[in-house]
Amino acid sequence: MKNTLVGTIVAALIFFIWQFLSWSLLNIHGAENSYTPNQDKIINFLEQNLEEGAYFMPTMAPGASPEEKAEMMQSVIGKPWATVVYHDAYEDTMGMNMFRGFVANLLVAFLLCWILVRMKDLSLVSGLVTSLFIGFIGYTVITYIHSIWFETHTLGYLLDTIAQFSLVGLWLGWWLSRGKV
Repeated sequence: MKNTLVGTIVAALIFFIWQFLSWSLLNIHGAENSYTPNQDKIINFLEQNLEEGAYFMPTMAPGASPEEKAEMMQSVIGKPWATVVYHDAYEDTMGMNMFRGFVANLLVAFLLCWILVRMKDLSLVSGLVTSLFIGFIGYTVITYIHSIWFETHTLGYLLDTIAQFSLVGLWLGWWLSRGKV
């Protein structure tokens, strides 16, 4: 149990530190935060026309008939479209966001440890490969599938998946397999 607890805490720290580096110093996700000199005009327009929420535009109003949906789908081909996540007020929630992120990292690290300690032949290599496979499963079915439909940038998330799940897999493969050989 001590091995799992130490493995979980260190793995969560590895996830957390990588995520900090990825979003700040390394700026791997810069393509997701592009600047426009029109931001003040756009925000003012959104403030006057939207309630807080997530929007895909153009889309049909609730209750539209199948015929109306088909007609709209044809009428928007070749025209601009957007996804917008709009919030009424910016709040400085960095501390709480970091806390929630670390708690999520602890959970993921614990679940990964739970899987790895049940492996009969756990080693550094099997810990690395298993961790990477789990990371790629999450990336593929969530981030990549989302990018197919909404044409978002995913290279940063792919790099995050490879880096953090490799580092964590190496750590846990080494740490949890000690004494099993």
